[in-house]
Amino acid sequence: MFVDTNILVAARFLTAPAHVTACRCLNRIGNTGEALHISRQIIREYLVAVTRPQSWSAALAIDDALEDAARLMSSFTVLEDGPNVMAALAVLCREAPVAGKQIHDANIAATMLAHGERRLLTLNVKDFRRYGERIELVDLERAA
Repeated sequence: MFVDTNILVAARFLTAPAHVTACRCLNRIGNTGEALHISRQIIREYLVAVTRPQSWSAALAIDDALEDAARLMSSFTVLEDGPNVMAALAVLCREAPVAGKQIHDANIAATMLAHGERRLLTLNVKDFRRYGERIELVDLERAA
């Protein structure tokens, strides 16, 4: 299962609105032995999110954020970007037209598809609905 940035951020901060559910879900999936995947894009997005203040938390210091990033890369399988991801991204951008920041989500879907991963755990279900039958959006509440 591919894990979106927002799940990792929610799991990191006790004060995040979905903290308990995100932690419960990640622990439950981890205990089943199912592989949890991220990409380097997810790590970059995580660094962006945790080093800026949120309405429910202060920003992390960059050293703490980088320690988190190292821990995430050792705890999750990192699906690498490359020519196959770019090819999948081009197809997705043509079939489900996107622009601007939407291309970040398209790249997540492309990374998943290029690596044969079909399940996405995210808090932003609506942002990924355009990929319809290509990926399965996992409901955080049901997965927990």
